[in-house]
Amino acid sequence: MRTEFMEGRVVVQVGDITQLKVGAIVNAANATLLGGGGVDGAIHRAGGPAILEACREIRRQQYPKGLPTGEAVATTAGELPADYVIHTVGPIWEQNPQPERLLASCYLRSIEIADSLALRSIAFPAISTGAYGYPKDKAASVASVAVREALAAASAVTSVVLVFSGLGDAQMFARHQQF
Repeated sequence: MRTEFMEGRVVVQVGDITQLKVGAIVNAANATLLGGGGVDGAIHRAGGPAILEACREIRRQQYPKGLPTGEAVATTAGELPADYVIHTVGPIWEQNPQPERLLASCYLRSIEIADSLALRSIAFPAISTGAYGYPKDKAASVASVAVREALAAASAVTSVVLVFSGLGDAQMFARHQQF
């Protein structure tokens, strides 16, 4: 399944984000930046030890207490076909008083960073919809508004891919887009 929005600038598809040749893939990371389960673990495993070392350096230099929710940072992509990995920490649905603002910030900051690196393309998994419990339909709506806003402000980024491992999630996300 592949569905395009905004004249092909935004694509919703099923696939393995670790296999995409794009400027950056986004990691739905936890605050430690040291790997975890789901997409985070898959990216660290596929990208190899260079990603973990870069994350450790960010922790040492910039965020000793962990990456704040809604913030994003870029690292090498290690052995991945992408040029960079942009790590962002999504909100935990039941624990954040403003989950919409924080989730939107994940998308906005990630695209801002990709734009500052002069990257043309960026791929996202569904942020916060797994273990963090964000309702998928609500996350889809927040993501579409944030992506549209970020693309309007971007000078380099021209393509956003929203990647899902399952057809049902991709179809649901495509139905709730507001492009």
